[in-house]
Amino acid sequence: MRTAHSVADVRAAEAALIAELRRTGQGGDVLMNRAATGLATACAGLLGRVYASRVVLLVGSGDNGGDALYAGAQLARRGARVDALLLHPDRAHARGLAAFRGAGGRVAPDAAVLDHADLVLDGIVGIGGSGGLRPGAAELVSRAELGGGLIVAVDLPSGVDADTGEVPGVAVHADVTVTFGTWKPGLLIEPGASHAGATTLVDIGLGDHLPDPAACALQDADVLVPFGWLLPTADKYRRGVVGVVAGSKTYPGAAVLAVGGALRAGAGMVRFAGPGRVADAVRAAWPEAVVTEGLASDAGRVQAWVVGPGLGTGAKARRRLDAVLGSDVPVLVDADGLTLLAEAGGLERSAPTLLTPHAGELGRLLTAEGVAVEGPAVEAARLAHARRAAEQYGATVLLKGSTTVVVPPDGPVRVNPTGTPRLATAGSGDVLAGLAGTLLAAGRDPADAAATAAYLHGLAARLAAEPDEAEAEISAPGPVTATDIAAALPAAWRHVAGA
Repeated sequence: MRTAHSVADVRAAEAALIAELRRTGQGGDVLMNRAATGLATACAGLLGRVYASRVVLLVGSGDNGGDALYAGAQLARRGARVDALLLHPDRAHARGLAAFRGAGGRVAPDAAVLDHADLVLDGIVGIGGSGGLRPGAAELVSRAELGGGLIVAVDLPSGVDADTGEVPGVAVHADVTVTFGTWKPGLLIEPGASHAGATTLVDIGLGDHLPDPAACALQDADVLVPFGWLLPTADKYRRGVVGVVAGSKTYPGAAVLAVGGALRAGAGMVRFAGPGRVADAVRAAWPEAVVTEGLASDAGRVQAWVVGPGLGTGAKARRRLDAVLGSDVPVLVDADGLTLLAEAGGLERSAPTLLTPHAGELGRLLTAEGVAVEGPAVEAARLAHARRAAEQYGATVLLKGSTTVVVPPDGPVRVNPTGTPRLATAGSGDVLAGLAGTLLAAGRDPADAAATAAYLHGLAARLAAEPDEAEAEISAPGPVTATDIAAALPAAWRHVAGA
């Protein structure tokens, strides 16, 4: 699992470790030297041949620039030609600059060195920076990006907010980011994640001094597979009974896909409640489902409900939603259910609730004084808006997107790393709703159910495009449909079980 910590927690951990090192007689630059060594090693690996390569450092003031200067010194000792562009010559890290010059590094007189660089180190602004890049720095970054050399960010791409991933102005688009001590939330959350490129972590010894993470991202081995169906004592009730209230005359397929997502995810039983024409479609597609033509209250006992996909937004849909929200079991609200919920502006439930909006739906949930938050504004500050919705509705929020974020009312944020453009197809969200609902019915708490579902959902889309699980690359080109994604869910379970 990748765990990320806030800037404040990183600073506190660094201070505690430096104090500990000084008690043993070690100097204050130990952490910077550790970071610089890891950074130089990563750069050497990217260059392949260090000797005679051309490296340019973009050096701001403070420790971030110091990391770049110390790393540049190590590369210079290995035979690279290393030039430094000092954005603030009078405020450059003094000891780092002395070490750089002592190793044969040169302070460049102008930006022309960027035109022929093999690698450019972005040491402009560190994790304490705020706002976009200033005009002078932005011009250098633009020239570096046009120059064709690899751009490596030091700890975090300059211009990205470390705690939120927000990009309020011009920011570096790195090919690689080498971060120190722990991941930063801004490296995991969009739009910052797209600026980071490939990311690698250098251990500088902070581990014992870090508190619980502010955010985390699952990996294969972190996904807990519910093997309840393999136990000798297993029955359909122990595996989980999920109820689905979805679909309408206009969108019967949404119900079919949500039920399919639940069944393919391993539900012990799926109970569907809906109007006759939709019920007929579900029966035809999924004879395993127990179908009731009526409201949720007529369907029988379930352990969690999924409500909203294709539901419609009229009075009948409102009655169907209210019947589910009045239950005492966990509920997942999606799609049209979210639109209906937004009209109320709040939610009063004691049982756990999971909301699964995309950016536009989240904007409607956050409507204030009749004005909804626009989707682009949500995308620009995904974490902040998801947190607002979690607080306003007292629910866990899964905000869909290229990097889906899961925000509980309290506790760490989960960020999903398996997102793929293949999920941008009609009905894929309905499959996700059924999948997450099954995990709720199996006893998972909403944040865990949402994070696990998002992970498997993205993985299934990739496996649907490349069904041979033995292949190392599971993201080969190929379009998929929501039906394909649902069909690949068992393969996704097998994949993570193997990890």
